[in-house]
Amino acid sequence: MKILDKYILRKFLTAFFFTVVLLVSVICVIDFTEKNDDFIQHDLGAWQIISEYYLNLFPYFANLLSPITVFIAVVFVTAQLASRTEVVAMLASGISFKRFLLPYIMGSAILGALTMAMTGWLIPMANKTRVEFEKAYIKNPYRYSGRNVHIKIGPRQYAFMESYDNVNNVGYKFALETIEGTLLKRRLTAEAITWDSTKQAWRLTPQLLRTFAGEKETLKSLPARDTTLNLFPKDFASTYRLAETLTLPELNRYIDQKVARGADDTQVYLSEKYERFAYPYAMFILTVIGVIMSARKSRAGVGGQIALGFVLAFVFIIFVILSRNLAAVGTLSPLLAAWVPSIVFTLIGGILYRVIPQ
Repeated sequence: MKILDKYILRKFLTAFFFTVVLLVSVICVIDFTEKNDDFIQHDLGAWQIISEYYLNLFPYFANLLSPITVFIAVVFVTAQLASRTEVVAMLASGISFKRFLLPYIMGSAILGALTMAMTGWLIPMANKTRVEFEKAYIKNPYRYSGRNVHIKIGPRQYAFMESYDNVNNVGYKFALETIEGTLLKRRLTAEAITWDSTKQAWRLTPQLLRTFAGEKETLKSLPARDTTLNLFPKDFASTYRLAETLTLPELNRYIDQKVARGADDTQVYLSEKYERFAYPYAMFILTVIGVIMSARKSRAGVGGQIALGFVLAFVFIIFVILSRNLAAVGTLSPLLAAWVPSIVFTLIGGILYRVIPQ
């Protein structure tokens, strides 16, 4: 690494982290003013608010705004170099524009690796504490409202509940069905099923077991008993920001479980998974676009170039939100939705590279 590379890389990374701290700090202050009434209502101490909430909220927003912050940092640093004619001097000395891009690419690679580690493991771990804090002190108490729930709990087994009380962990009008192909082979029904936390098992009220063999049906009554099922109270718990609290291995296992059960809400979790891989590349392409746009002197000055950087960065965020919503409603596949913003801005970057003189 040459002295020039170290010089640009140091300025780039310093500007990035400064921008992150500045923007996220402002957002946290705004967030505090909005939630202060909730904190007062629950008589929360300053240390509890900071340690359980804001220390865990900071990395979440830092990652969420990383495309904006990396783009602004690149534009700020490169525009300053251009305004002092340093870029012209570098190119005039024989350095090609591609070689000039190298320290920026190195910086985006470092930030991309850091982002991957944070989104895969560190941020979900922090989100676990933050989300529990939000559910306890900011959000209204959760009540499961699902009706006539049908869940696949095994290769041939399906559980049915007319309703479920998540406060007392009681399911009503329970049925356990065994289906082979399209034929119902066995159906066990009970008025209620209750979770016993000490035994880590379900307590069934007296049951009626119906067994089908062709046109023959057999009825059998069973007394109340305990049983284990591939079904747990957490399956009926709040899913508020659940995807954000799962590390990458946990997210993969949760998706596999959802798919095995035939759930219809896997798009949210698949989108979360693919976005974690798409974000590092997005930071790379936005870095390249930022350098291309700001490497030449502008009549609008550094301020104008930074303002343009803000606009383009927010356009990227809009693309992310739009594609995420399209994936949630099933219009786009989660994989395509996660990569659409990066694909669009890759095309924009290619056009800018050819159109703007270096």
